[in-house]
Amino acid sequence: MTYIFAHRGAAGTHPENTMAAFEEALKAGADGIELDVQLTKDGEPVVIHDETVDRTTDGSGWVKDILYRELRKFNAAAKWDGRYGHCPIPHLEEVLAWLAPTRLLVNIELKNSLVAYERLEQKVIAVVRRYGLENRTIFSSFNHNSMRLCRQLAPEIETALLYMEPLYDQWTYVQAMNAGGVHPYHRTVTADFAADARRRGVAVRPFTVNKPKTAKTMFAYKVDAIFTDYPRQAKEWKEKTP
Repeated sequence: MTYIFAHRGAAGTHPENTMAAFEEALKAGADGIELDVQLTKDGEPVVIHDETVDRTTDGSGWVKDILYRELRKFNAAAKWDGRYGHCPIPHLEEVLAWLAPTRLLVNIELKNSLVAYERLEQKVIAVVRRYGLENRTIFSSFNHNSMRLCRQLAPEIETALLYMEPLYDQWTYVQAMNAGGVHPYHRTVTADFAADARRRGVAVRPFTVNKPKTAKTMFAYKVDAIFTDYPRQAKEWKEKTP
């Protein structure tokens, strides 16, 4: 069965990486949510995709240069013409406290490819453990060194390798990284690749699948999950796939 993860929440219809987007994902019947984590100037893990707040909020500046109390004043729904009121950038703890009593899985992407956040891995792991979500959490990142560190610090939590281009000698690499899954750009995924991963016990979760034709192809390949900005529609596409 292919799970549906709501990418940054239901980012196609709601302000991305906000509680409003995550709540919509739950209502839409998604199996899990995907979110991004970075650290504020005072070291608080917050849920935002970009290294700056400019694109998604009414503020400006680098997340790493802004104190948490100041970051909370920005409106992550500012670009949505008032439809969602004021949506602050969530603290990771806020999201996981909300998620814990639900049935949702969570993919936490560590955004540390551009900014080398000190102790990001340790802080994120601590919050996951605080809510007993080890078995429902997947860590992912384009920073594969970070994934290797997470695996060493928390071997009970699955790690997955994000990538845009196909990996060279991929299965040797995945084994060396001790990763439980791969999160490839969907255009790199083939039926043979998905079948090979299945035989090897490696989960395949392509991103970001937003078109019905692509979704149906991924479902036909029997990938483990897809990431999509439109979980409600993706569920309908899945139900219509033989």
